[in-house]
Amino acid sequence: MATGGKGILGFIGFWAFIIGFVLAIIAGLLWPQNSTIILVLVILGIVIGLLNVTAKEFMLFLLATIALVVVGNAFAPLAVLSLGEKIGNILSYVAVLVSPAAIIAAIKALWAVGKPGD
Repeated sequence: MATGGKGILGFIGFWAFIIGFVLAIIAGLLWPQNSTIILVLVILGIVIGLLNVTAKEFMLFLLATIALVVVGNAFAPLAVLSLGEKIGNILSYVAVLVSPAAIIAAIKALWAVGKPGD
């Protein structure tokens, strides 16, 4: 996610991503299925989608989001120290973070394709 050329808004979007990602990891380990954490991650995801996903990187961003959603609970069989469950919780929270941003990026992409001109 680029911050160049956007000034303070790009900086805010970048830090929203960092904070959201760290929060997803910590919450996935300590507070699975916490509705307050989910709400915070959704808000941060909206901020990321609006401020930080540029036109040239939205395809990679959407592909990465799809990959996260698909592998969501693939680690569930790892029963040692509940590792599979913890990784699944972290990935679920990361998916909550990036899903709103992916929706906004997809709408931006559709808008760019449907816009007359260019």
